[in-house]
Amino acid sequence: MNLEKIPVTVITGFLGAGKTTLIRHLMQNPQGKRLAVLVNEFGTVGVDGDILKSCADESCPAENIVELANGCICCTVADDFIPTIEALMALPQRPDHILIETSGLALPKPLLKAFDWPAIRSRITVDGVVALADAEAVAAGRFAPDEAAVDAQRAADDSLDHETPLSEVFEDQISCADIVLLSKADLAGEAGLAAARAVIEAEAPRKLPILAMEEGRIDPRLILGLNAAAEDDLAARPSHHDGHDDHEHDDFATVVIELPEIADPDALTDAIARLAREQDILRVKGYVAVKGKPMRMLVQAVGERVRAQFDRPWNPGERASHLVVIAEQGNVDPVAIRAALLA
Repeated sequence: MNLEKIPVTVITGFLGAGKTTLIRHLMQNPQGKRLAVLVNEFGTVGVDGDILKSCADESCPAENIVELANGCICCTVADDFIPTIEALMALPQRPDHILIETSGLALPKPLLKAFDWPAIRSRITVDGVVALADAEAVAAGRFAPDEAAVDAQRAADDSLDHETPLSEVFEDQISCADIVLLSKADLAGEAGLAAARAVIEAEAPRKLPILAMEEGRIDPRLILGLNAAAEDDLAARPSHHDGHDDHEHDDFATVVIELPEIADPDALTDAIARLAREQDILRVKGYVAVKGKPMRMLVQAVGERVRAQFDRPWNPGERASHLVVIAEQGNVDPVAIRAALLA
């Protein structure tokens, strides 16, 4: 029996930061390792897991890719996470390294604490926590509210004297990280990258390596084999939720929108961008059936930035359009969202 602990890399990051794209790159460049992947979706319809399974090969076969879509991984440790990790470790061919893609809303610290569970703590270790940050978004100040505006809000209403939920998620992910990857560096430009670095350096509780990245491409040697044993280093990874026994994601809501076949992909992407602008939708992702096209269209949107591409033919009995929409509570009206998408 191999008594060496299996290393695990936790890949975290805000919605649409590029976690799935990074994992696809690692699967294509496994460095001679046999990989396993655990994907956590926020919502009932999985998209990221399906994307990764389409990239399966002998270094990471389809049976080594597992999707958890029943809730946030950091909230369902006993019910979902521990049994899934045990199943991966019990595969006929033991994986050399496990990659965990958290949902964009997950807090990493409760997940790190789970690695101290008696059932797995002697057989597995957190090699490192990799936090992805959308360089263009961070540079735009979405996680650094304008001080004058915040002061004005505080003066008008004491109940607003707290950070936004999205800001707390971002800060917790940076605080838990061993390395930060600034994704979409080409969109941010040199000035944007410098601004994003400054924001992250200000939020980080300790000095962290911050590397720029495009399309998920980075040397795997930089992020695998860190030997951080992060589960033994929790005190150095502060969280807004320290001292709380549990947490919930009541700040966010998700809804699955079913659509008929569409005739005009451009009209749909325009509608998604307009939805983000007018109804403050954070994230849209899913698959869409286009009339006359045998291929399914993969849609991924972060705010007003929408990307759509045909990724593979539909399987028999599979052809149906489903979009997962994520927003802060109070901004999710399924009827209004569906009407906007079909307008």
